[in-house]
Amino acid sequence: MQYDFDEIIDRQHTNALNTDGFRSYIFHAGPEKKFPFTDEAFIRMWVADMEFAAAPEIREAIKRRVDRKIFGYTAVFDDDYYQAFSHWCNTQYGWTFLKNEMVFSAGVVPALYELVADLVRDDEKVMITTPAYGHFKYAAEYSRKMEIYSPLKIEKNHFHIDFEDFEKKAADPKMKLLIWCNPHNPSGRIWSETELKRVAAIVEKHGLWIISDEIHCDLLRQGHTHIPMGKIMPDYHKLITCMSASKTFNLAGLMLSTIIIRDTALRKLFKARDKNNGSVNSLSLAAHQAAYTEGAPWLEQLKAYLDGNFLYLQNILYKQLPACGFTIPESTYLAWIDMRPYLKNIEDIPAFFAEQAGVLLEGGNPLFVGNADGFIRLNLAMPRSVLAEGVRRIIAAVHTHACIGLPG
Repeated sequence: MQYDFDEIIDRQHTNALNTDGFRSYIFHAGPEKKFPFTDEAFIRMWVADMEFAAAPEIREAIKRRVDRKIFGYTAVFDDDYYQAFSHWCNTQYGWTFLKNEMVFSAGVVPALYELVADLVRDDEKVMITTPAYGHFKYAAEYSRKMEIYSPLKIEKNHFHIDFEDFEKKAADPKMKLLIWCNPHNPSGRIWSETELKRVAAIVEKHGLWIISDEIHCDLLRQGHTHIPMGKIMPDYHKLITCMSASKTFNLAGLMLSTIIIRDTALRKLFKARDKNNGSVNSLSLAAHQAAYTEGAPWLEQLKAYLDGNFLYLQNILYKQLPACGFTIPESTYLAWIDMRPYLKNIEDIPAFFAEQAGVLLEGGNPLFVGNADGFIRLNLAMPRSVLAEGVRRIIAAVHTHACIGLPG
């Protein structure tokens, strides 16, 4: 089957965060906040969900479950989901895990909040490499734990770990937990086996817990491979792995993630504190199982389409904004772009682009914790025609602000 990634789908008035909730999320404002653009006129390149239809195989699985007519309390009782998900992990990454290590959460973020509270005492610390997804910080703040940042180094638009700083902070007797992102959001780095082994050695040396957020692990540029931390640390009981089909197959609103917890005591505590008491959404379960059993062909075509979107962005930036720092990332559908050469004096970059270009995007330290000032994150998971208009608007706004003319 040939899937249509050029289809433009109207998401207005579906209670989508992407279309209907951007004011509160990005600007911490209500409907009173006005822009020079109508809501319908914005190009939305911000929150990490896709403008593509979910795979028809997944939609059909949901319909089949709807036709069963009853949606009572649901949990995972049979082996079908485990068989589907473990087979996916084995075929995609050559990694397996035990069924009894698998628990569920309404998302990776709720799991993070719970795990930080379970693992870290009030006088202990959490380490995060930055820039980082904001909820890593918020999970620590919610439990009133001290978060410590280890900034990534940037060389020629390539992010890598400052291992000297990383180990120094890991060695702190009060350091208890590393929240790790593999692949990395927002840079899109796929950590190499060498890097992962070095991180693992430091974690094990200092006896840290490690939560490996691997939600972007399937969204790779063609030809690249993801290595789960569980494969690098096959026997380390203080490892927790978080995965979901939500990013890969555009199912974020179905609220289901799989959390692999090796430690028996922690797994028991996590289940005991589960606010959903083990329940999952019946339609979410059907959708995720279908994604893992029938979704591979759709994903391969998605990756090819995204590769084309990234190449389009790279080519036009090199021509129109050559001073920008940008390299096509190895993973995700998110472009992390250094706009400092053009926007040094802009304090609120998302507001600038919303007001001057009619483009919704994210960036800077307020949203990406640290080491992110002057950067923007663009979501490229959209029809190429929409992407082209969004990029055109961004370039025009930057050229106007920087008083530079468009190349002839």
